[in-house]
Amino acid sequence: MNVIRGYKKDDEEGGKSGPFQNLEKSTVLQEARAFNDNVLNNKKCTLILTKILYLMNQGVTLTPAEATQTFFAITKLWQSKDITLRRLVYVSVKEMAKIANDVIIVTSSLTKDMTGKEDQYRGSAIRALCVITDNTMVQAIERYMKQAIVDRNPSVSSAALVSALHIFQRGAVEIVKRWVNEAQEASTSDHLMVQYHAIGLLYHIRKHDRLAVTKMVTKLSRSGLRSPFGYCLLIRIACKVLEREERSSNNMLYDFLESCLRHKNDMVVYEAARAMVNLSNITARELQPAVSVLQMFLSSPKAVTRFAAVKTLNRIAMIHPDVVTSCNIDLENLISDTNRSIATLAITTLLKTGNEASVDRLMKQITSFMSEISDEFKTVVVEAIRSVCIKFPRKHHILMTFLANMLREEGGFDYKKAIVNTIIAIIEENSEIKDVGLSHLCEFIEDCEHIELATRILHLLGREGPRTQKPYKYIRFIYNRVLLEAATVRAAAVTSLAKFGASCEDLLESILVLLERCLLDNDDEVRDRALLYMEVLKQKQKSLSSAFILNPISVSVVGLERALLAYCSQPNDDPFDIKTVPIETTPYNETPKSIGEVTTGGSVIKSAPVASKHDIFVEQLSAIPQFSKLGPLFKSSDSPVELTESETEYVVRCVKHTYLNHLVFQFDVTNTLNDQLLENVRVEMEETEGFSIISYIPIASLPYGQPKTAYTLVGIEDNTIVSGTFLNTLKFIVKDCDPNTGEPDDDQGYDDEYVLENVDILLSDHMQRIVKPNFAASWEEIGEENQTEGTYALSSMKDISDAVKQITGFLGMQSCERSDQVDHNRTSHTLLLAGVFRGGHEVLVRARLAQTGQVTMKMTVRSKDLNTCELVAAAIN
Repeated sequence: MNVIRGYKKDDEEGGKSGPFQNLEKSTVLQEARAFNDNVLNNKKCTLILTKILYLMNQGVTLTPAEATQTFFAITKLWQSKDITLRRLVYVSVKEMAKIANDVIIVTSSLTKDMTGKEDQYRGSAIRALCVITDNTMVQAIERYMKQAIVDRNPSVSSAALVSALHIFQRGAVEIVKRWVNEAQEASTSDHLMVQYHAIGLLYHIRKHDRLAVTKMVTKLSRSGLRSPFGYCLLIRIACKVLEREERSSNNMLYDFLESCLRHKNDMVVYEAARAMVNLSNITARELQPAVSVLQMFLSSPKAVTRFAAVKTLNRIAMIHPDVVTSCNIDLENLISDTNRSIATLAITTLLKTGNEASVDRLMKQITSFMSEISDEFKTVVVEAIRSVCIKFPRKHHILMTFLANMLREEGGFDYKKAIVNTIIAIIEENSEIKDVGLSHLCEFIEDCEHIELATRILHLLGREGPRTQKPYKYIRFIYNRVLLEAATVRAAAVTSLAKFGASCEDLLESILVLLERCLLDNDDEVRDRALLYMEVLKQKQKSLSSAFILNPISVSVVGLERALLAYCSQPNDDPFDIKTVPIETTPYNETPKSIGEVTTGGSVIKSAPVASKHDIFVEQLSAIPQFSKLGPLFKSSDSPVELTESETEYVVRCVKHTYLNHLVFQFDVTNTLNDQLLENVRVEMEETEGFSIISYIPIASLPYGQPKTAYTLVGIEDNTIVSGTFLNTLKFIVKDCDPNTGEPDDDQGYDDEYVLENVDILLSDHMQRIVKPNFAASWEEIGEENQTEGTYALSSMKDISDAVKQITGFLGMQSCERSDQVDHNRTSHTLLLAGVFRGGHEVLVRARLAQTGQVTMKMTVRSKDLNTCELVAAAIN
C-alpha cells in the first residue's frame, strides 16, 4: 500500500512506469507461496493478491494448472481476520472460478460466511458463492438466498438481488421465479440501491409477460419510490412497453412518463425527457413538456446537466426543429459556455432550428467561435452547416464564403474532408453556385497536402467543369497538378483534362497539346493514361469518348481479378468476355460513408474497411460444388425477404442470387424450439412459368438457436420471362430432444412441414445498378436505332415523387445526375436511369413524367440489345 501511496501523478506525466507496470506472471505466482506461511503477513498477502488480480485484468492468461494451484493457495487466507484481505479473497475466488478446477471445494466456507454474523463478509460471500454454483446446486442455497434478499443490511440485500439476476440469466429461471415475493418485499426498501436492484430482478422475471410488466410499473409508480435509480429503471421499462404496443391502448404509461417530468430529482426528470424524445412516432405537441424541462436545464449551474439538455435538444431538432425554436435564446447564451462540447452542440442545434433571417447573425458568432475549438468540434459544426444549406438555398453564397475561409485555415484531414464534402453537396444542390464552389475548390488544391482530397476534387472538376459557362478557366488549375503534384494526383489530373477535351470541342486542340506534354512524365500510369486519351480524342467520335473517357467501364476490381485468374488457369481459345465480370455499383439509396464518425464528445471513431456483400456471397457460393460451374455471380438481392414472422417457431429468410442462366435461392433457417432437433431441412418450391427446379441442398441438422442455410437451384428456361412467383414449403424431420442438452430422445423422428410466404422474382432481380456520370454522352453513344418508346398512365401513384421512387425500385436501376431529386412545385420531371441487364447488356431509361389529374409517363429505353429494350418496356406494362 505504501508503494501505491508513493506513486504520484507527476510520475505518470513524466513517462515513468506505474507500481505494477513490469510485473512478471511467474514472479507473482512465486510470491503467492507466502499464502502458505504459518503466520500470515496481511499487508504482504494483500499486495500479492492485488498483483494477481491486476495481471488477470490486464489480459494475462493463467493456465488451468496455474490457476488451480493459486486458487488452493488463496483458500489458506480464510484464516485471516483482516477485512481488506478477506474481501480481496472473495474477488479472487470469483475470478479464479472461471479457469481453476475443483473450485466447488470452497462452497461450505462461502456458505458459512454468507450466513454468519459479520455483515462485511456476507455480501461478498454471496456474490462469490453464486459465481461458483451451477444451476443444479442453486436449490441447495435457495433458502439462504431468500433470507438474504430481505435482509436488513442493504449491502447484503443488494448482493443477493444482483446475484439472483445473474443466476436467472444463466438459466435457473424456474428457481429464481420462486423468489418473487422476497423481491417484491425488497422493492419497498428504504435503501435506494436495494429498491433499484429489486425492480430490475422483478422486471427480468416478468419481461415476457406484457400485462404483468404493465401492472408492475403502474403499481410501483402509484406507491411512489424513494430511489431515483428505480424511477429511471421504471421509465426505461415503460418505454419498452410503449414501443411494443399502440400508445393509445396504454395511456397510463405515457402519463407516468409525463409525471416524472415533475420529479424533484434532476436525473429522473432528464431520464423521462430523454425517453419521450426516443419514442417512435411521437408528435411535436407530445414533445412540448419534455422540451420545457430541457429548456430549464440549459441554465443549470452544473455543466453535466447543461450538456445533457443541449444534446437531447440537438436530437429533437433533427426530427421536430420547430419545437426547439422556443429555446433559441437560451441556446445562444451557451455559445460562450466555457465547456466547448456544450458550445458546439448549442451552435449545431441553432443551425438546425434557426430561421433564414438568423443565419447571418449565427455565422458571425460561429466565425469567432471556430478559432477556439479543436478540429473534431469544427467537423461537427461543418456537418450542421450542410443541413442549413439544404434548408435555406438562398443562403448558399454566405455559407459558401464561410466554408471557403475555413478551407484556407490550418486543419487536419478529417476537418478538410468535411468541408470539401459540404461544398460538393452545395454544388450538387444548387447549379447557380456551381462556378463559385468550383473556384474555391480550385484554390484549395493549389496548396492541398492530402492526396485523397486532391484526386476527388479533380474528379469533380472533370465531371462538372465542362458543363459550366467558362470551362476553360479551370484548365490552368488542373494542369498545375500535372506539373507539381504526386503521381497519383497527376494521373487524376490527366483524366480530368481528357474529360474537358471529350466534352468541349473548342478546347480539344489545347487539351491534346497538354496531354502530349504528359507523355514525358516519369510515371508509367500518367504516361499510359495520356496516350490512351490522346488516341481516343484524335478519333473525334462521341461513342469512343463516352466509352473510354466520360463513362468508363465500371467493374468490380476483385471480380475482374477472379475472372482473369479463372480464364488464365485453363486453356481457352475464346477471347476474354468483359461482360462476365460483376459490375461495381452504388447501392440504391445508400449514401457514401466517410472514413470516420465524429461523436458529440469530440472523439473520432475510425471505421475499418470491410469486404463487400457481393464478394462475401461469391466466396460462399463458389465453395459449393453444385454452384461452381454456374459462372460468375451477377447479382444478389439488396436485402433478405422474410418468409415467416419473427415470433414463429421457425424463422426463414430468403436471399436471391442471379447468374446468367440460373437463380439460387438462399434460405437462412433458424429453429426457435429448444425441445426439437430438425434434420434434412429443405425449402421445396413449386415451379412457375419460365423457370425449372434443378436441385435442393438441404441442412443436414438444425439444432435450436443455430441459423443454417439451405439452397434451391432454379434454371431460367425462357429468357423472355423475367418475373414469377414461387410457392414455398419448409420440409424437415423432427426429433424431440432434451431442452438443456439438445440431445435427441431417440433416433427416429417424424416428417413435418411448414408453409412459407411466396417468393417473387422481379425485373430488378435481373438488373444491376451502374453510375453514368455523363448520361447524355452514353445516351448518344447507343443512338436512336436501339430504342423502344411507350406512354403509360400511372394511376396507382400519388404524385411524381412517388412515381420516381417506385419506378426506380421496380426497374432496379441507378438514377443519374440527381434526377431522383424532385421539385414538388413542378408538374413535370425527367428521370434518368442506368443499369446492366443479366448477360451484360447496358440499359438506359429516360422517363418524362407529367402530372395533371394523374401521373403519366413517356418512357424511352435504349440498349444495344433490342431484346433487352423490349423486355424492360414490357415489364412496365
